[in-house]
Amino acid sequence: MEENQVRSRSEKRYKKKRLRKGRVILFSIFIVLIAIIAYSIHQYRTGLELAGEENKEEIEFTPDEPKEKIENYLIIGVDSRGEEKSRSDTMMVLSWNKETNDLKLVSFMRDIYADIPGYDRWKLNTAYYLGGVQLLKDTLNHMFEIPIHHYMVIDFKSFEAMIDILAPNGIEIEVEKDMSAYIGVTLTKGLQRLNGKELLGYARFRHDAEGDFGRVERQQKVIEALKDELLKPQNVKNLPKLIGAAQGYIITDMSSVEELKTALSIAKGGSPSIEKMTIPVEGTYRFNSYQHAGSVIEIDLEANKKKLHEFLKIGE
Repeated sequence: MEENQVRSRSEKRYKKKRLRKGRVILFSIFIVLIAIIAYSIHQYRTGLELAGEENKEEIEFTPDEPKEKIENYLIIGVDSRGEEKSRSDTMMVLSWNKETNDLKLVSFMRDIYADIPGYDRWKLNTAYYLGGVQLLKDTLNHMFEIPIHHYMVIDFKSFEAMIDILAPNGIEIEVEKDMSAYIGVTLTKGLQRLNGKELLGYARFRHDAEGDFGRVERQQKVIEALKDELLKPQNVKNLPKLIGAAQGYIITDMSSVEELKTALSIAKGGSPSIEKMTIPVEGTYRFNSYQHAGSVIEIDLEANKKKLHEFLKIGE
């Protein structure tokens, strides 16, 4: 009997000890979670303050009908230099397959001789100057029958700042040649770790034999590098500040919650590679010049539309 009583008291003490230990663990987890939340809020607010509200403005945009599996994002890079209106220097469509987590990136050459709805024929980048995001979207819809569901506009100075937030130690890029002409920095051939200003200079360089086609290829390379950097586990701590800064630096129809949800959804599926395409495709264009538009790229529209639809699997 006494032996049973001793065993019972021992078991009770053991259970109490386990209960206390469990409470300590739960309390510790709670404290850690509170610390993470506090840190994230602080970093988010720091990003907000850093960017300010200067880019917040109402933009006309009517998205196309959503697709079950595919979301297409129109990415527009501009060099406003403080001017109220500017032409789009970079025009891309990033296509995300939510089912397979595949990413596809299409770059449109800015000098494409384009049919701009309601206007004469001009270079494609003139559409943004004449009517902003909506007219550029309408032009791409009209010419290529490509659906667009969201947009993002970023000024080049804002691009620099966001790179430095995401990767304070720079982003690794293989620089294929020495570069310096008209980009504000000097880059040396070889594997380099570039800060925001240097990465922007790399993406904008076009004073060589490849011209704008080489520039577009470098821009696609930069997007791939940014995707890889964004999905690195060690950069998770930078995301709250980056998302906060994005509220001022990037003009978009998406909320911060939608941006975070999209980024996490892509990250959850692993680190997908990005398939890339440039419009016009090789062998489907020629150079020309017009008095009102200057040097342009005249394209075989039907051939490019067919290649684009095959690449993005539009209509399937």
